[in-house]
Amino acid sequence: VTQKMATNASALIAVRTYPHIDYYERAWQGADLLDRALRGEIRPRTVIAKRPMLRGLDHGRTQTGPMRKLIDRGEALEASGKALVVSICAGFDLCDIYDVGPSVTVTADDDTTEAKRIAEEFMDYAWETREFLSPSHVSISITEAVERAKTGEAGVDKPLVLADISDNPGGGTYGDATNLLRAMIAADLQNAAFYAIFDPAAVQVGIAIGVGNRGRILLGGKHAPELGGEPLEVDAQIVSITDGRFRCYGPMGGGVWQSMGPSLMLRVGGIEVAVVSRNEQALDLAQLTSLGIDPFHCATIALKSFHHFRAAFEPIAREVIRVDGGGMNGPAALSKKEYGHVRRPIWPLDEIEL
Repeated sequence: VTQKMATNASALIAVRTYPHIDYYERAWQGADLLDRALRGEIRPRTVIAKRPMLRGLDHGRTQTGPMRKLIDRGEALEASGKALVVSICAGFDLCDIYDVGPSVTVTADDDTTEAKRIAEEFMDYAWETREFLSPSHVSISITEAVERAKTGEAGVDKPLVLADISDNPGGGTYGDATNLLRAMIAADLQNAAFYAIFDPAAVQVGIAIGVGNRGRILLGGKHAPELGGEPLEVDAQIVSITDGRFRCYGPMGGGVWQSMGPSLMLRVGGIEVAVVSRNEQALDLAQLTSLGIDPFHCATIALKSFHHFRAAFEPIAREVIRVDGGGMNGPAALSKKEYGHVRRPIWPLDEIEL
């Protein structure tokens, strides 16, 4: 969020949930403000506060921690009438842009003096808590994750969800990393599902093989094999082929039609694998069910997502495990990430005292 945005916008209204499940409520909040402004009841003005920090606020997690505390304080100020809107944004620290980092914007009725004080006070707290990370931030290796999946796959009534945070398309990755799937096949996991390999060419090969037939397909590994794994050749049965259109029914986008592009589900041993032509992280159960995968009765579900998957998949899971699959957004790869456009100095790239 930039100074230019705050200067030119009457109000800036950020979602307050992560995963983002409050679009509806925020839309109504915006509509109400617009109505009041058009009637001449208010004159919204917005101010912004930032600090020289690349990340913070627990990467935006809203369940507990500093983000939750600031959101609650902001909503109390709105309810009391001391502010029209208080928006807290954790930013997106993978972006190599000048204005990267957390921000607080406060929208007030014409006089912004108190709004500026609130925004700066909130950002002081964000700075003080910048190193806070909740337990849900922890990830484990592929080896450990697959071992746990194999050990617990018999006789379970809910799936173990393995979230490969290192190949999350929502974080800008290619979505075609194969490391985790390769390990699942090697371990001979049964009653498992994998979403997804982004590989339009593989989808076309599968279409040529045809539903019900078996054939060899080369999956993924086309963009950054040195990180997420080399292309994986499998002998698979083509179980379903679709145009990729599905209707979401989960908390993040219920009722909305989306498309994965031409897609298929293939079966390798005991694993049902989604192969898609449009790169998208796991957000909704319909991404699986539209291809014929039943997530409710899987022993293991592997997904590519950082956090948004939790809205739809955590309620059906017996446990959620974050996995470092070695991809572009994994801890090892990010430790080598170089920034060329962020403003400097900035924490944690530089030593800063405020």
